[in-house]
Amino acid sequence: MAITFQKRQKEMKRLEKQREKAERRAQKKIAKRTEKEAGVEQAEILVEPETGEQNDPAGDSREARTQSPKPIL
Repeated sequence: MAITFQKRQKEMKRLEKQREKAERRAQKKIAKRTEKEAGVEQAEILVEPETGEQNDPAGDSREARTQSPKPIL
């Protein structure tokens, strides 16, 4: 009978490991999803490494906004 008890203990340990592994996979999946979402938010505001100025995601440049409008002839 000792063998049956050992087999049951072994099976219980295997099932526990299986549950833990599934839990770790789920946590990684959630972490990857939140990381991806955070990356999208950061990609909306880009910073140029050389000048340190931020790029406007709408496409308006800082220079175009500071120049006076050209007169229409």
